[in-house]
Amino acid sequence: MQSWLKCLSIPPLLLGLTAGSAVLLWLASSLRHWLFQSAGWDLGIFDQGLYLLSQGLPPYSTLREIHLLGDHAAWILYPIALLYKLYPSVYWLLAIQALALALGAIPTFALARQADLPAPQALTLALVYLLYPLVFNVNLFDFHPEVLAVPLLLTAVWAARSHRISAGDPRYLALFILCLLLTLGCKEVLGLTVAAMGIWLLVWERQRVCGFWAIAAGTLWFAIATQVIIPAFSGLQPAGVSLYGYLGDSIPAVIANIFLKPQRVLGQLLSLGTLEYLALLLGPVLWGLSIPALVPLLPALPTLALNLLSSEPQQRNLTQHYSLPILPFLILAVITTLQGYHHRTERSWRRRSPLILGWAIAAFLLLAKYGYFGSLYLRSLDTWHASRTAIAQVKTTDPVLTTSNLAPHLTHRRLIRQTQATSPPADLGEFYYGLLNVKQPGWLSTPEFAQALVEQFQADDRFTQVYAEDGVYLFQKISKDNRSLGHDWSIPGG
Repeated sequence: MQSWLKCLSIPPLLLGLTAGSAVLLWLASSLRHWLFQSAGWDLGIFDQGLYLLSQGLPPYSTLREIHLLGDHAAWILYPIALLYKLYPSVYWLLAIQALALALGAIPTFALARQADLPAPQALTLALVYLLYPLVFNVNLFDFHPEVLAVPLLLTAVWAARSHRISAGDPRYLALFILCLLLTLGCKEVLGLTVAAMGIWLLVWERQRVCGFWAIAAGTLWFAIATQVIIPAFSGLQPAGVSLYGYLGDSIPAVIANIFLKPQRVLGQLLSLGTLEYLALLLGPVLWGLSIPALVPLLPALPTLALNLLSSEPQQRNLTQHYSLPILPFLILAVITTLQGYHHRTERSWRRRSPLILGWAIAAFLLLAKYGYFGSLYLRSLDTWHASRTAIAQVKTTDPVLTTSNLAPHLTHRRLIRQTQATSPPADLGEFYYGLLNVKQPGWLSTPEFAQALVEQFQADDRFTQVYAEDGVYLFQKISKDNRSLGHDWSIPGG
């Protein structure tokens, strides 16, 4: 590790900034979770799956009724489960996510130095990366494995551009391939990003070995993950296909209709929503973009196209994870722009770090969601103590029915479901605990639906009410043997 850091020429100040950013990001996401603002989808899904893996059980999340590999074929979760063997805690996921996002600053600095930019300017670009609003916002949006791909993609490009691979240095090729494989293990759709990166490396960067490796690995993994692994573990097409239902009901159909029915594609692309999304995405680094330097954005085109063509508006904002694979290549485009100005004699404000940092800070202040800690995240304070007290009384790993925002605090069990007004439980006897919050009913629920469930539990003679305070109710089954399904879902020793 020390030899790599020496090769990257990372200054102690950057290491300190990276470590400090990781800690701040972790504290922010942990505080959000502590305030009951995280959700069963997606934090609870991953937490339950990893906990079950650590217990030697199939990683099947009952919150979404899916095996972890049937979601996005994210095999990177399997080694993460080793941490749960040391100590099972959802805070592992929040810490890993914060560290991965902060670590992107180091290869950003290394790529800038590789492009012959002065060390102060390279450090400025590392700060620009850390201040990019998406980094802060995604860190708050539960947990997603693809956050790990950001520093991996940047490091892969650094290794490919080092020219050590073409010179026959096996360490750099091994680093490049390792970064590719780990990136692919984060999500099946990243195969498209890796393949597009391979085309860019092959055609524009003249890195034949890296280009061929990336094209082959990305294409092969996307095909295997979407056509073999995900259907095998879920019995369905990849979940994202439904977001493009207006183009078809399978990946081949969607691809074909992009060309056969261009009017549908154009109708989606030529909209105010597209302009707004591009403004949000490019605005924080608009100062550093120039037409001649846009070539490094080519690997980002698959993700950009998927977000623009999706019928889900949430894919076109800076608060969720869908735009993350674009970020490394936005940073590369900025570095390419500054590289061009570095060799010119005329003065340009693009070369002035204070102005660059001023823009980055302004973009952060405008678009980062730090304000949620003074507004949105405080909405559950009136029931916070009652929720904590009720959760403390759930002392076994038996099945639980609860709300979306309480679910990730109770996912270390084989069966947990979150309340959904459109899909009420068929039989309360499936559960040993019922934990409901009438004032804060959670995502996909309503106060009326939560109150109706409370009344169902109260009328069911299989349950007793063990806690009720500030609209928070906890019900417990009177006898473990009185189960309608006749199955013990508890975890031995749990």
